[in-house]
Amino acid sequence: MPTDTPADDLVWTDAFLVGFEPMDETHREFVDITSALLKADDADLLKHLKALIQHSERHFSQEEHYMNTTAFPARDCHTKEHNAVLGSMREVADYLETGGNPAEARRLAVELSRWFPGHTDYLDASLAQWVAKKQLGAVPIVVRRGVANHQAD
Repeated sequence: MPTDTPADDLVWTDAFLVGFEPMDETHREFVDITSALLKADDADLLKHLKALIQHSERHFSQEEHYMNTTAFPARDCHTKEHNAVLGSMREVADYLETGGNPAEARRLAVELSRWFPGHTDYLDASLAQWVAKKQLGAVPIVVRRGVANHQAD
C-alpha cells in the first residue's frame, strides 16, 4: 500500500490519531518500536523484531477484545489482517534466528511502515469510532495538528 511515509523511518504524527486514547497510546508504541527496528544495526535486528512481536501480540489482542466485546461488524477482516501481519513477523524472526539474511527483517520493517498508516486510517479508525459510540454514546472528535486536509479535485 503506497503512502507518503519514507521507507527509512516511521515517525508519529497526529495523522495516526483515531480519537480513542487506549488505541492511540498503543499505536504510538507501535510507531516507536517499528522506528527502532528500521534504524537497528544488523546485530540488534532480532532483538527489536522480538520486541515488536511482543508489542503486536498485546496490541492486536487489545483491539480484538474491543471487537469481540462490542460485536464490531468488520471483526473477521480486521482479525485476519492482524494474524497475517503477526505471522509475517514471526516467520522473519524464525528466519533470523537460524542465520537468515538481515535484509529480510529490514524489508519487513519497511513494509510495516507502509502498512500501518492505511490500517490505522481505515480499520482502526472505524473500530475506534465503533467502540467510542458503544461505550460513550458518541463518536470521538479527532483534532490533528499540522495535518493537511486533502480533498478530491
